[in-house]
Amino acid sequence: MTAVKVRQEDIIACTPVDNNKIYIREETGHFQKIRRYLNVMLVALFVALPFLQYQGQQAILFDVGRQTLTLFKWVLYPQDLMIFALLFILAAFVLFLVTRHFGRVWCGFTCPQTVWTLAFNWIERRIEGTHNQSKALDKQPNSLQKVRVKILKHGAWLSVSTVTALVFMSYFYPATRLYGEFFTFTAPALISGWTIFFAVCTYANAGWLREKMCTHMCPYSRFQAAMFDNSTSLVTYNDTRGERRGPRKRFSQHKELGDCVDCNLCVQVCPAGIDIRDGIQYECINCGLCIDACDKVMTKFGYAQKLINYTRAGKSAGRKFTNYLYGAAIVAILLAMVGWALDRQDFEASISRDRNSLYRENIDGHIENTYTLTVLNKTRVFKTYDIGLIGTSDMRILNASSIRVAPGEKRIVPFSVEALTLSNIPMRSLRFEVIDRENGSAIESEVTFYSGQSARM
Repeated sequence: MTAVKVRQEDIIACTPVDNNKIYIREETGHFQKIRRYLNVMLVALFVALPFLQYQGQQAILFDVGRQTLTLFKWVLYPQDLMIFALLFILAAFVLFLVTRHFGRVWCGFTCPQTVWTLAFNWIERRIEGTHNQSKALDKQPNSLQKVRVKILKHGAWLSVSTVTALVFMSYFYPATRLYGEFFTFTAPALISGWTIFFAVCTYANAGWLREKMCTHMCPYSRFQAAMFDNSTSLVTYNDTRGERRGPRKRFSQHKELGDCVDCNLCVQVCPAGIDIRDGIQYECINCGLCIDACDKVMTKFGYAQKLINYTRAGKSAGRKFTNYLYGAAIVAILLAMVGWALDRQDFEASISRDRNSLYRENIDGHIENTYTLTVLNKTRVFKTYDIGLIGTSDMRILNASSIRVAPGEKRIVPFSVEALTLSNIPMRSLRFEVIDRENGSAIESEVTFYSGQSARM
């Protein structure tokens, strides 16, 4: 097999993978405070939502076995897939619009990968000490103390990962049963297996992969640059004010130097390990940690803050027109969702003919046709449905004037329709109406009735 030599000039793009661990320095400040409050709220919602109860049952539950999604009083089935498609399309357009204005703020403030990565880093700092102490610990030869600290850290990571996986699985399996069954080893093998799988994924992503997940695996970090323009607010370094950088003593006069004291704190606090002073980079997640770090240094040296800040390069031509397009798309999707909600029935009904026979003649000499009614109750309460004929008075329904259906039950009921008078028309259309007795909503179905007159003639 002949080896193919790739010339350097033929390479369009090359992404180096740095195997060195990034030791994230902890930081406090304005943007870190916003992120922590927001993350605490989001994680609290994530944990608490599965425990909400509605009418004695879990309010939010995705039942994979029954293929249903329960949202309080609504139960969505695969037939309701349109609302999921509309919801994902709406989320995509909102995300595109936010990205166009504020860059990757989703990644920096609300993305689960960032939330759990910084949470794991917080645990690491509590156990191993500062980022420098953690780095020194990794360089030390193996010892009893080092092994003890590492076991404690990874044990804490695995504990958080397990709880995270259990919370996630509680959206698919009743939360009131999941925790007790999992820790007493009585949970179904499928549930235990998926819980362990998601625990391992969380541990690997937040503990080991970290920024590599964002820079090399997440497609959003790649195509987000196509959404930026001159009006996008991005974390940038003011090189005009900061250069020429260099160290100096506090409150000393260095007219030949810029405001950047070259402390490298902006690099040490960055979850992606980049130097924002090198310009805009696709790895940047707009988290603002470098802004908080730099502002503290500027205050200590008596300089103005915001050497690093969210800034816009200028105004982009056509920005208003693009905003109108995004806005129109979002409004159109919202209207479609409202239309879907207004048109949606909380039950499904269909009527089909019995294919085994066209018709039969009963003991009274009347023609009968046999049909099958299929009713799906998509609510969480018992329902009674009435079956009626529309626009005809010479026929009647036998055996199934009304049926009672349990929550989530799909009932199949055979019934007959009897023609009370003879007809010269061999085939005619019948319109049925299935009515919810409680709220009066109805579903119509049209099928064929055979009178058999063509055969007699």
